[in-house]
Amino acid sequence: AARMAAPTREERTACWGARDEFWQCLDSHGDDAAKCEKLRRAFESRCPQQWVKHFDKRRDFLKYKKKLETEGYVPPEAAGKS
Repeated sequence: AARMAAPTREERTACWGARDEFWQCLDSHGDDAAKCEKLRRAFESRCPQQWVKHFDKRRDFLKYKKKLETEGYVPPEAAGKS
């Protein structure tokens, strides 16, 4: 299989900028992806597909982590260890 060349610094910067703009849009619209469709397309066009998948998972993880922190969830393995 052919290996894709690593993105240049400029390409990485453009990708991260597009990701940040898309995420800010989602944050300000309560994760309504329809309101951020143009930014999503820019994000997808500026980033390698694997990166898009990674960043989507990362955002989900960060939202989950924040929810746990704000709701004070105690992981099962931590329960009972006092």
